[in-house]
Amino acid sequence: MNEALQNLLTRRSCRAYTEDQINPEDLDAILTAGTFAPTAMGRQSPLMVVVQDDKLLRRIEQMNAAVIGKPEARTFYGAPTVIIVFGADTLIGLADANLVIGNLLNGANAVAVDSCYIWRAREVFDSEEGKALKKAWQIPEDYVGVGNVILGCGKPEGKREPAPRKADYVRRV
Repeated sequence: MNEALQNLLTRRSCRAYTEDQINPEDLDAILTAGTFAPTAMGRQSPLMVVVQDDKLLRRIEQMNAAVIGKPEARTFYGAPTVIIVFGADTLIGLADANLVIGNLLNGANAVAVDSCYIWRAREVFDSEEGKALKKAWQIPEDYVGVGNVILGCGKPEGKREPAPRKADYVRRV
């Protein structure tokens, strides 16, 4: 099987990480994959913010956990890196941002870095504290948090076997 297809078929979410930080070369490769995601009319409108500072990362994780009413939850599963993807608050902007997220996840798998897509970025960055972070990062006001991609060296217990694909996933007409 072709290497690109193999990468797509073997990517899995990981929900337990070591404290080991990913190396800068791998991070750069993953970010490059994100920048090459298809976007409507080639606008390249999504924005990515990389957080590796432990204190800030854990604060954003706490904000994420608060959205679900479990402020002590480890919603980033101990991952040492998070990439927050922002997009314009339009259908096209949200779709473009999700394509970036897909490329980040597949790019991570291609360089043997474990990853997971974590939801609730919109709610986190709609909060007053989230808006302050957006302002500090120079994210336009009309952009929303679309998703978080956590990255790191996964622990074996954080990885699952793939679920069987449903029978009616594809319909040929």
